[in-house]
Amino acid sequence: MFCKVIKKSIKFIISFVVIFSFALASTKKVFTINEESIEILAPSAILMEPKTGKVIYEKNSHEVRCCASITKVMTMILVMEAIDSGKISFNDVVSASEHAASMGGSDIWLKPGETMSVDELIKATMVASANDAAVALAEHVCGSEEIFVSEMNKKAKELSMNETVFKNCNGLDEEGHVTSAYDVALMSRELIKHKKIFEYTSIWMDYLRDGKTQLVNTNKLLKSYKGITGLKTGTTSKAGSCITATATRGNLSLNAVVLGGANGKERFKDAATLLDFGFANYSMLKPIIDENIFEPVKVVDGMKPSVNIEAKVDNEVLIQKGKERSIDNSLEVVSEVKAPVKIGQRLGRLIYKLNDEVIAEYDVVAVEEVENINFLSAFISLLNKFFQI
Repeated sequence: MFCKVIKKSIKFIISFVVIFSFALASTKKVFTINEESIEILAPSAILMEPKTGKVIYEKNSHEVRCCASITKVMTMILVMEAIDSGKISFNDVVSASEHAASMGGSDIWLKPGETMSVDELIKATMVASANDAAVALAEHVCGSEEIFVSEMNKKAKELSMNETVFKNCNGLDEEGHVTSAYDVALMSRELIKHKKIFEYTSIWMDYLRDGKTQLVNTNKLLKSYKGITGLKTGTTSKAGSCITATATRGNLSLNAVVLGGANGKERFKDAATLLDFGFANYSMLKPIIDENIFEPVKVVDGMKPSVNIEAKVDNEVLIQKGKERSIDNSLEVVSEVKAPVKIGQRLGRLIYKLNDEVIAEYDVVAVEEVENINFLSAFISLLNKFFQI
Protein backbone atom coordinates (compact mmCIF):
# COMPACT_ATOMS: atom_id res chain seq x y z
CA MET A 1 0.00 0.00 0.00
CA PHE A 2 2.76 2.37 0.97
CA CYS A 3 4.63 1.59 -2.28
CA LYS A 4 1.54 2.40 -4.35
CA VAL A 5 1.24 5.77 -2.64
CA ILE A 6 4.92 6.47 -3.35
CA LYS A 7 4.53 5.49 -7.02
CA LYS A 8 1.45 7.71 -7.42
CA SER A 9 3.29 10.59 -5.75
CA ILE A 10 6.26 10.19 -8.08
CA LYS A 11 3.97 10.09 -11.14
CA PHE A 12 2.20 13.21 -9.90
CA ILE A 13 5.52 15.07 -9.39
CA ILE A 14 6.80 14.02 -12.85
CA SER A 15 3.54 15.10 -14.48
CA PHE A 16 3.65 18.43 -12.63
CA VAL A 17 7.25 19.06 -13.72
CA VAL A 18 6.43 18.23 -17.36
CA ILE A 19 3.36 20.47 -17.38
CA PHE A 20 5.20 23.29 -15.61
CA SER A 21 8.13 23.02 -18.04
CA PHE A 22 5.79 23.08 -21.02
CA ALA A 23 3.95 26.09 -19.63
CA LEU A 24 7.23 27.89 -18.99
CA ALA A 25 8.45 27.13 -22.50
CA SER A 26 5.16 28.30 -23.95
CA THR A 27 5.37 31.52 -21.97
CA LYS A 28 8.86 32.18 -23.28
CA LYS A 29 7.71 31.50 -26.82
CA VAL A 30 4.90 34.02 -26.52
CA PHE A 31 6.80 36.86 -24.89
CA THR A 32 10.30 36.48 -26.31
CA ILE A 33 10.73 37.68 -29.88
CA ASN A 34 14.01 37.06 -31.66
CA GLU A 35 15.05 37.36 -35.28
CA GLU A 36 15.19 33.61 -35.78
CA SER A 37 11.57 33.23 -34.69
CA ILE A 38 10.25 35.76 -37.22
CA GLU A 39 8.27 34.19 -40.04
CA ILE A 40 7.74 36.55 -42.97
CA LEU A 41 5.67 34.96 -45.73
CA ALA A 42 6.26 37.65 -48.34
CA PRO A 43 9.32 37.19 -50.59
CA SER A 44 10.83 40.60 -49.77
CA ALA A 45 10.72 42.72 -46.61
CA ILE A 46 12.66 45.14 -44.43
CA LEU A 47 12.36 46.83 -41.03
CA MET A 48 14.11 50.19 -40.65
CA GLU A 49 14.38 52.84 -37.95
CA PRO A 50 13.84 55.99 -40.04
CA LYS A 51 15.70 58.58 -37.96
CA THR A 52 19.01 56.75 -38.14
CA GLY A 53 18.33 54.64 -41.23
CA LYS A 54 19.38 51.56 -39.25
CA VAL A 55 18.19 48.30 -40.79
CA ILE A 56 16.88 46.02 -38.04
CA TYR A 57 15.66 43.12 -40.18
CA GLU A 58 15.67 42.30 -43.88
CA LYS A 59 14.65 39.53 -46.22
CA ASN A 60 15.74 39.89 -49.85
CA SER A 61 15.48 43.63 -49.31
CA HIS A 62 17.45 44.49 -52.47
CA GLU A 63 15.47 42.20 -54.74
CA VAL A 64 14.06 44.21 -57.66
CA ARG A 65 10.27 44.04 -57.68
CA CYS A 66 7.12 45.93 -58.62
CA CYS A 67 5.55 47.92 -55.77
CA ALA A 68 2.17 49.07 -57.12
CA SER A 69 0.69 52.13 -55.40
CA ILE A 70 3.57 52.42 -52.95
CA THR A 71 4.93 54.44 -55.88
CA LYS A 72 2.74 57.24 -54.57
CA VAL A 73 5.17 57.71 -51.66
CA MET A 74 7.59 59.32 -54.12
CA THR A 75 4.73 61.24 -55.73
CA MET A 76 3.91 62.70 -52.33
CA ILE A 77 7.55 63.60 -51.66
CA LEU A 78 7.58 65.83 -54.73
CA VAL A 79 4.16 67.28 -53.93
CA MET A 80 5.15 68.14 -50.36
CA GLU A 81 8.43 69.67 -51.54
CA ALA A 82 6.52 71.79 -54.05
CA ILE A 83 4.25 73.00 -51.25
CA ASP A 84 7.19 73.74 -48.93
CA SER A 85 8.93 75.76 -51.66
CA GLY A 86 5.82 77.79 -52.38
CA LYS A 87 5.45 76.46 -55.92
CA ILE A 88 1.95 75.19 -55.11
CA SER A 89 -0.33 75.36 -52.06
CA PHE A 90 -2.88 73.14 -50.35
CA ASN A 91 -5.61 75.55 -51.44
CA ASP A 92 -4.76 75.52 -55.15
CA VAL A 93 -7.68 74.43 -57.32
CA VAL A 94 -6.71 71.76 -59.84
CA SER A 95 -8.65 70.97 -62.99
CA ALA A 96 -8.50 67.30 -64.00
CA SER A 97 -7.13 66.63 -67.48
CA GLU A 98 -8.43 63.95 -69.82
CA HIS A 99 -5.23 61.99 -69.13
CA ALA A 100 -5.73 62.10 -65.35
CA ALA A 101 -9.40 61.14 -65.70
CA SER A 102 -8.49 58.15 -67.89
CA MET A 103 -6.64 56.24 -65.16
CA GLY A 104 -7.99 52.83 -64.18
CA GLY A 105 -7.70 50.82 -60.98
CA SER A 106 -8.31 52.63 -57.69
CA ASP A 107 -9.65 56.10 -58.38
CA ILE A 108 -12.20 58.74 -57.39
CA TRP A 109 -13.73 58.84 -60.90
CA LEU A 110 -12.48 62.30 -61.84
CA LYS A 111 -14.13 63.75 -64.91
CA PRO A 112 -12.21 65.91 -67.41
CA GLY A 113 -12.46 69.52 -66.24
CA GLU A 114 -13.63 68.60 -62.73
CA THR A 115 -11.91 70.68 -60.06
CA MET A 116 -10.58 69.77 -56.64
CA SER A 117 -8.14 71.39 -54.26
CA VAL A 118 -4.61 70.07 -53.75
CA ASP A 119 -5.66 69.18 -50.19
CA GLU A 120 -8.53 67.03 -51.49
CA LEU A 121 -6.35 65.34 -54.10
CA ILE A 122 -3.68 64.47 -51.52
CA LYS A 123 -6.39 63.01 -49.30
CA ALA A 124 -7.73 60.92 -52.19
CA THR A 125 -4.23 59.74 -53.11
CA MET A 126 -3.11 58.73 -49.62
CA VAL A 127 -6.39 57.46 -48.17
CA ALA A 128 -8.09 55.79 -51.14
CA SER A 129 -4.95 55.34 -53.29
CA ALA A 130 -6.63 57.17 -56.16
CA ASN A 131 -4.60 56.86 -59.36
CA ASP A 132 -6.42 59.71 -61.10
CA ALA A 133 -5.81 62.05 -58.15
CA ALA A 134 -2.08 61.22 -58.18
CA VAL A 135 -1.81 62.09 -61.89
CA ALA A 136 -3.76 65.32 -61.39
CA LEU A 137 -1.28 66.34 -58.68
CA ALA A 138 1.70 65.41 -60.86
CA GLU A 139 0.39 67.55 -63.72
CA HIS A 140 -0.26 70.45 -61.37
CA VAL A 141 3.32 70.35 -60.05
CA CYS A 142 5.19 69.85 -63.33
CA GLY A 143 2.73 70.45 -66.17
CA SER A 144 2.73 66.84 -67.32
CA GLU A 145 3.05 63.38 -65.81
CA GLU A 146 6.06 62.69 -68.05
CA ILE A 147 8.08 65.61 -66.65
CA PHE A 148 6.95 64.72 -63.12
CA VAL A 149 8.13 61.11 -63.52
CA SER A 150 11.51 62.41 -64.67
CA GLU A 151 11.71 64.40 -61.42
CA MET A 152 10.72 61.28 -59.47
CA ASN A 153 13.70 59.42 -60.92
CA LYS A 154 16.02 62.33 -60.16
CA LYS A 155 14.85 62.31 -56.56
CA ALA A 156 15.34 58.54 -56.40
CA LYS A 157 18.98 59.00 -57.39
CA GLU A 158 19.41 61.72 -54.74
CA LEU A 159 18.13 59.27 -52.13
CA SER A 160 20.48 56.50 -53.38
CA MET A 161 17.54 54.37 -54.48
CA ASN A 162 19.76 52.33 -56.76
CA GLU A 163 17.22 49.61 -57.59
CA THR A 164 14.39 51.95 -58.57
CA VAL A 165 13.05 53.14 -61.92
CA PHE A 166 9.71 54.95 -62.13
CA LYS A 167 7.60 54.88 -65.29
CA ASN A 168 4.48 56.54 -63.88
CA CYS A 169 3.39 58.42 -60.77
CA ASN A 170 0.69 56.07 -59.48
CA GLY A 171 2.14 52.56 -59.62
CA LEU A 172 -0.01 50.94 -62.28
CA ASP A 173 1.82 47.96 -63.77
CA GLU A 174 4.19 49.05 -66.52
CA GLU A 175 7.24 47.33 -67.95
CA GLY A 176 10.41 48.50 -66.20
CA HIS A 177 8.58 50.20 -63.31
CA VAL A 178 10.49 48.63 -60.40
CA THR A 179 11.98 49.20 -56.95
CA SER A 180 13.06 47.20 -53.89
CA ALA A 181 12.00 46.94 -50.25
CA TYR A 182 15.16 48.79 -49.22
CA ASP A 183 14.48 51.63 -51.66
CA VAL A 184 10.88 51.87 -50.47
CA ALA A 185 12.18 52.26 -46.92
CA LEU A 186 14.50 55.06 -48.11
CA MET A 187 11.72 57.04 -49.77
CA SER A 188 9.31 56.38 -46.90
CA ARG A 189 11.96 57.78 -44.57
CA GLU A 190 12.13 60.90 -46.74
CA LEU A 191 8.37 61.41 -46.96
CA ILE A 192 7.76 61.23 -43.21
CA LYS A 193 10.15 64.13 -42.70
CA HIS A 194 7.08 66.09 -43.82
CA LYS A 195 5.03 65.61 -40.65
CA LYS A 196 1.96 67.02 -42.37
CA ILE A 197 1.62 63.77 -44.33
CA PHE A 198 0.52 61.94 -41.17
CA GLU A 199 -2.63 64.09 -41.11
CA TYR A 200 -3.65 62.23 -44.28
CA THR A 201 -2.23 58.76 -43.66
CA SER A 202 -3.98 58.51 -40.28
CA ILE A 203 -7.45 59.14 -41.75
CA TRP A 204 -9.63 56.04 -41.66
CA MET A 205 -12.69 57.43 -43.40
CA ASP A 206 -13.54 60.74 -45.05
CA TYR A 207 -15.58 62.24 -47.86
CA LEU A 208 -15.23 64.30 -51.04
CA ARG A 209 -17.75 66.11 -53.26
CA ASP A 210 -19.80 67.35 -50.29
CA GLY A 211 -20.16 63.85 -48.85
CA LYS A 212 -21.07 62.14 -52.12
CA THR A 213 -17.78 60.25 -52.44
CA GLN A 214 -16.62 58.15 -49.51
CA LEU A 215 -12.92 57.50 -48.89
CA VAL A 216 -11.87 54.47 -46.83
CA ASN A 217 -8.21 53.93 -46.03
CA THR A 218 -6.61 50.94 -47.70
CA ASN A 219 -4.29 50.51 -44.70
CA LYS A 220 -6.30 48.21 -42.40
CA LEU A 221 -3.58 48.38 -39.73
CA LEU A 222 -5.08 51.73 -38.75
CA LYS A 223 -7.83 49.73 -37.09
CA SER A 224 -5.76 46.93 -35.61
CA TYR A 225 -2.20 48.00 -34.77
CA LYS A 226 -1.25 50.12 -31.77
CA GLY A 227 0.75 53.19 -32.75
CA ILE A 228 0.26 52.91 -36.51
CA THR A 229 0.70 56.23 -38.36
CA GLY A 230 0.67 55.23 -42.03
CA LEU A 231 1.90 54.94 -44.67
CA LYS A 232 0.83 53.37 -47.99
CA THR A 233 -0.45 50.13 -49.46
CA GLY A 234 -0.30 48.84 -53.02
CA THR A 235 -1.76 45.94 -54.97
CA THR A 236 -1.49 44.87 -58.61
CA SER A 237 -1.27 41.53 -60.39
CA LYS A 238 2.49 41.93 -60.94
CA ALA A 239 3.38 43.47 -57.57
CA GLY A 240 1.18 41.34 -55.37
CA SER A 241 0.07 42.83 -52.03
CA CYS A 242 2.52 45.43 -50.70
CA ILE A 243 2.74 47.85 -47.81
CA THR A 244 5.07 50.38 -46.24
CA ALA A 245 3.84 50.67 -42.65
CA THR A 246 4.98 53.31 -40.16
CA ALA A 247 4.30 53.20 -36.42
CA THR A 248 5.41 55.04 -33.29
CA ARG A 249 5.42 53.95 -29.66
CA GLY A 250 7.01 56.30 -27.16
CA ASN A 251 10.13 57.78 -28.71
CA LEU A 252 10.68 54.90 -31.14
CA SER A 253 9.39 55.05 -34.72
CA LEU A 254 9.68 52.14 -37.16
CA ASN A 255 9.01 51.48 -40.83
CA ALA A 256 8.16 48.00 -42.09
CA VAL A 257 8.08 47.33 -45.83
CA VAL A 258 6.56 44.19 -47.32
CA LEU A 259 6.57 43.48 -51.08
CA GLY A 260 4.95 40.67 -53.03
CA GLY A 261 2.53 39.36 -50.42
CA ALA A 262 0.04 36.72 -51.55
CA ASN A 263 -2.92 38.76 -50.32
CA GLY A 264 -3.87 41.74 -48.17
CA LYS A 265 -4.26 39.72 -44.99
CA GLU A 266 -0.76 38.29 -45.37
CA ARG A 267 0.91 41.66 -45.97
CA PHE A 268 -0.72 43.17 -42.87
CA LYS A 269 0.33 40.17 -40.80
CA ASP A 270 3.92 40.40 -42.05
CA ALA A 271 4.08 44.15 -41.37
CA ALA A 272 2.70 43.70 -37.85
CA THR A 273 5.19 40.89 -37.18
CA LEU A 274 8.10 43.11 -38.21
CA LEU A 275 6.88 46.06 -36.14
CA ASP A 276 6.29 43.80 -33.11
CA PHE A 277 9.85 42.53 -33.39
CA GLY A 278 11.24 46.06 -33.51
CA PHE A 279 9.25 47.41 -30.58
CA ALA A 280 9.97 44.31 -28.45
CA ASN A 281 13.73 44.39 -28.97
CA TYR A 282 14.85 47.99 -29.57
CA SER A 283 14.63 51.45 -28.03
CA MET A 284 16.00 54.94 -28.66
CA LEU A 285 18.66 56.20 -26.28
CA LYS A 286 20.22 59.63 -25.90
CA PRO A 287 23.88 59.17 -24.92
CA ILE A 288 24.94 60.80 -21.65
CA ILE A 289 28.08 62.91 -21.89
CA ASP A 290 30.59 63.21 -19.09
CA GLU A 291 31.68 66.84 -19.39
CA ASN A 292 34.90 66.04 -17.50
CA ILE A 293 36.36 64.32 -20.56
CA PHE A 294 36.64 67.61 -22.46
CA GLU A 295 39.99 69.22 -21.73
CA PRO A 296 40.99 72.53 -23.40
CA VAL A 297 42.92 72.26 -26.66
CA LYS A 298 46.23 74.09 -27.00
CA VAL A 299 46.14 77.10 -29.37
CA VAL A 300 49.26 78.08 -31.31
CA ASP A 301 49.87 81.80 -32.01
CA GLY A 302 46.60 82.78 -30.38
CA MET A 303 45.53 85.45 -27.93
CA LYS A 304 44.65 82.62 -25.57
CA PRO A 305 46.83 79.62 -24.82
CA SER A 306 43.92 77.19 -25.20
CA VAL A 307 40.31 76.87 -26.27
CA ASN A 308 37.44 75.09 -24.51
CA ILE A 309 35.57 72.38 -26.41
CA GLU A 310 32.26 70.52 -26.28
CA ALA A 311 30.17 67.96 -28.14
CA LYS A 312 26.48 68.60 -28.68
CA VAL A 313 24.46 65.41 -28.58
CA ASP A 314 21.12 66.46 -30.00
CA ASN A 315 19.83 63.17 -31.36
CA GLU A 316 19.13 59.67 -30.09
CA VAL A 317 20.60 56.35 -31.18
CA LEU A 318 18.92 53.01 -31.77
CA ILE A 319 19.96 50.44 -29.18
CA GLN A 320 19.01 46.84 -28.58
CA LYS A 321 17.21 46.51 -25.28
CA GLY A 322 19.45 45.24 -22.49
CA LYS A 323 22.64 46.49 -24.16
CA GLU A 324 22.57 49.99 -22.71
CA ARG A 325 25.41 49.34 -20.27
CA SER A 326 27.61 47.84 -22.97
CA ILE A 327 28.06 51.14 -24.79
CA ASP A 328 31.61 52.53 -24.83
CA ASN A 329 32.70 56.01 -25.85
CA SER A 330 36.00 57.43 -27.03
CA LEU A 331 37.19 60.96 -27.67
CA GLU A 332 39.41 61.86 -30.62
CA VAL A 333 40.63 65.49 -30.47
CA VAL A 334 43.55 67.32 -32.09
CA SER A 335 46.48 67.99 -29.75
CA GLU A 336 46.71 71.64 -30.85
CA VAL A 337 45.14 74.09 -33.25
CA LYS A 338 46.60 77.16 -34.96
CA ALA A 339 44.85 80.50 -34.40
CA PRO A 340 42.50 81.97 -35.36
CA VAL A 341 39.86 79.63 -33.94
CA LYS A 342 36.17 80.20 -34.65
CA ILE A 343 33.19 79.25 -32.50
CA GLY A 344 31.88 75.90 -33.69
CA GLN A 345 35.12 74.96 -35.43
CA ARG A 346 35.45 71.17 -35.59
CA LEU A 347 38.37 69.92 -33.51
CA GLY A 348 37.55 66.24 -33.10
CA ARG A 349 34.80 63.71 -32.61
CA LEU A 350 33.08 61.78 -29.84
CA ILE A 351 32.40 58.16 -30.80
CA TYR A 352 29.96 55.72 -29.19
CA LYS A 353 30.41 52.00 -29.86
CA LEU A 354 28.51 48.84 -29.08
CA ASN A 355 30.49 45.61 -29.54
CA ASP A 356 33.06 47.49 -31.63
CA GLU A 357 30.34 48.81 -33.95
CA VAL A 358 30.00 52.59 -34.20
CA ILE A 359 26.43 53.50 -33.28
CA ALA A 360 26.83 57.28 -32.98
CA GLU A 361 29.38 59.95 -33.77
CA TYR A 362 29.31 63.63 -32.79
CA ASP A 363 31.54 66.56 -33.72
CA VAL A 364 33.66 68.09 -30.97
CA VAL A 365 33.81 71.85 -31.52
CA ALA A 366 35.33 75.02 -30.07
CA VAL A 367 32.97 76.91 -27.76
CA GLU A 368 34.78 80.23 -28.02
CA GLU A 369 36.71 82.36 -30.48
CA VAL A 370 40.48 82.79 -30.25
CA GLU A 371 42.01 85.57 -32.32
CA ASN A 372 45.38 85.41 -33.99
CA ILE A 373 48.06 87.13 -31.94
CA ASN A 374 49.39 90.46 -33.25
CA PHE A 375 51.39 93.36 -31.84
CA LEU A 376 48.41 95.63 -31.06
CA SER A 377 46.33 92.94 -29.38
CA ALA A 378 49.34 91.70 -27.44
CA PHE A 379 50.13 95.26 -26.27
CA ILE A 380 46.52 95.84 -25.15
CA SER A 381 46.52 92.52 -23.32
CA LEU A 382 49.78 93.48 -21.59
CA LEU A 383 48.33 96.84 -20.51
CA ASN A 384 45.23 95.17 -19.10
CA LYS A 385 47.35 92.80 -17.05
CA PHE A 386 49.52 95.72 -15.84
CA PHE A 387 46.56 97.73 -14.55
CA GLN A 388 45.12 94.65 -12.84
CA ILE A 389 48.26 94.33 -10.70
